[in-house]
Amino acid sequence: MVITYSDYDIKQKKLKNFELLETKSGVKKSLKDFFSDLGTVIMFICNHCPFVKHINNKLILLSNEYINKNISFLSINSNDIQQYPEDSPENMKKVAHQLGYPFPYFFDRTQQVAKYYGAKCTPEFFIFQNQNLCYYGQFDDSRPGNNIPVSGIDIQNILDNILKEQPIQFTKKLSQGCNIKWKK
Repeated sequence: MVITYSDYDIKQKKLKNFELLETKSGVKKSLKDFFSDLGTVIMFICNHCPFVKHINNKLILLSNEYINKNISFLSINSNDIQQYPEDSPENMKKVAHQLGYPFPYFFDRTQQVAKYYGAKCTPEFFIFQNQNLCYYGQFDDSRPGNNIPVSGIDIQNILDNILKEQPIQFTKKLSQGCNIKWKK
């Protein structure tokens, strides 16, 4: 399954509430309970993807820094666990605790959240200022094996502007990673 959206469609996305299993706690929770009035980062990640593993340490540091500044972070795994059992809720819980994820780690069993946002790969970031999408795309230019240090600069620049309460023009920087594993 390939989801295609135009830039116009992506730009029009608003924060939307879904109820999903939050794997660290093992309880279904509403995404809206984690939204921030200032800024919200929704990221599509998973356990098995080498691109996610590549940024995990910096992602944790960066999210800790901005969570302390009232920016919220929510991570979502939408992969089909029949194809990738490593991405199961049980394994998500283990990874989240092992790495010390400071953000909730939701499992999108029906893949409805990924479809709504138009997520295509992991890792992929959607940043909202208030309710409006202002950034869609990559963490930074670093990839496994390209020798560019992991910095998170692309999302850091957007988050700094949100903290300055500056209006932000929609920015897109396509991410590279593992395709979301859609159910057949």
